[in-house]
Amino acid sequence: MTALTLSTAAAPGLRADAIVIGVAKGAKGPVVAPGAEAVDKAYDGRLAGVLETLGASGAEGEVTKLPAPSGFKAPLVLAVGLGAVPEKDADYDTEALRKAAGAAARALAGSKKAAFALPLANAADAGAIGEGALLGAYSFDAYKDSGKDPKGKNGKAPLAEVALLGGKPRDKAYKAAVERAAAVSEELNRARDLVNTPPNDLNPESFAAIAQAAAKEHGIKVQVLDEKALAKGGYGGILGVGAGSAAGPRLVKLSYTSSKANKHLAFVGKGITYDSGGISLKPAGHNETMKCDMSGAAAVFAAVVAAARLGLEVNVTGWLALAENMPSGSATRPGDVLRMYSGKTVEVLNTDAEGRLVLADALWAASQEKPDAIVDVATLTGAMVLALGNRTFGIMGNDDAFRTALHEAAEEVGEPAWPMPMPEHLRKGMDSPTADIANMGERMGGGLVAGLFLREFVGEGITWAHLDIAGPAFNEGGPFGYTPKGGTGSGVRTLVRLAELTAAGDLG
Repeated sequence: MTALTLSTAAAPGLRADAIVIGVAKGAKGPVVAPGAEAVDKAYDGRLAGVLETLGASGAEGEVTKLPAPSGFKAPLVLAVGLGAVPEKDADYDTEALRKAAGAAARALAGSKKAAFALPLANAADAGAIGEGALLGAYSFDAYKDSGKDPKGKNGKAPLAEVALLGGKPRDKAYKAAVERAAAVSEELNRARDLVNTPPNDLNPESFAAIAQAAAKEHGIKVQVLDEKALAKGGYGGILGVGAGSAAGPRLVKLSYTSSKANKHLAFVGKGITYDSGGISLKPAGHNETMKCDMSGAAAVFAAVVAAARLGLEVNVTGWLALAENMPSGSATRPGDVLRMYSGKTVEVLNTDAEGRLVLADALWAASQEKPDAIVDVATLTGAMVLALGNRTFGIMGNDDAFRTALHEAAEEVGEPAWPMPMPEHLRKGMDSPTADIANMGERMGGGLVAGLFLREFVGEGITWAHLDIAGPAFNEGGPFGYTPKGGTGSGVRTLVRLAELTAAGDLG
């Protein structure tokens, strides 16, 4: 993990591989952002003109490298675009700083140390820059030869150290912001690692073992239900989805408790470690990235550990519903009826609509503890991707105020999200002549249908929301900002922010 420090050093005298500065997009050309005054002075106040000559415009994420001026101990200046210049007297948006720091850190892969001289008006800015840098420096090299060699024979090692210039190492707010950035980023990157791990190495049993080890390290209570325990408990949804695989399913419960807490949140994550579609096999071209179908469980796992590391004054329980959805002679068939943990029966019309089945059991289990709110996270439907694209997740829920609070929390931390409706007329499409409910309904509005299905398994009177992260959970395109190619860790920061707001009493 990249190291993160606060520094009061002046840019010219700091020994580093690079000095990172910000450049914004002004009305008449690039504008050097606050924090880079010493660098601009060394260029006789003509740094903006030099950058423009090199093709820089200040556009978001744009990276321009140039030799450091005479007298600097760092050999390189890296200017990163911040987007439009803020309105008069306004500070730079924290998300713009986060994205710029991420782009810079990624561009400096292979470097030992970089000094970030980006706009730093307050502790929140320090946290955003630190978080962006740590997330942007991420790389997944465990399966490459370069991963065995810190020098990177076949690639470049991540940026090793980030120093935030203009930071205040003795200021409690700045220290707390940097410590928070490190904890959240490390756990989010752990979630990315899990999503990126090939399914031949990550199955329900090995995922559960990883969760157990982390729980032990951070003082989190853990309980793992294996096939026998699931059968004894009547978890027909999880067992039904996992029936076709040689790797048995698991339900993992992670419990972080605070002696000062007066609220309890439950997070439920879909953890399909590989989704072939089961008997309703996915068509060619749709299987290659299905290792990412456990992104919801990874997000929940990371959020619970982050809450523990931050010592938040709220009780947080994470439920990881883990199974591998495979076709075989023992697999659940279309037309089968499963008796769920809640006692309801479900007619399985499509075995590729499996995520809602494992979530249903976990939601009902979470409901038995009567938490103040439940949030489930899942790569649930392709319909949500069609509706919102690859970078935005949908939010549904049974309480409009809570759904709005989640949306605001997501936007605050830089995770694009959008509230979605739950039209009652779509529920009728899941009526079954054989069982209490079918796992499929109308094709149009499929993402909303899935939310209505899940609502059936939330305990009466419990506030609940559903995050469908099918779009942003796995980035198949090129990296951008602090988002890498592959697993993104979508949902982690929203869950952590929700826990923080709940601990502070800001959600009622």
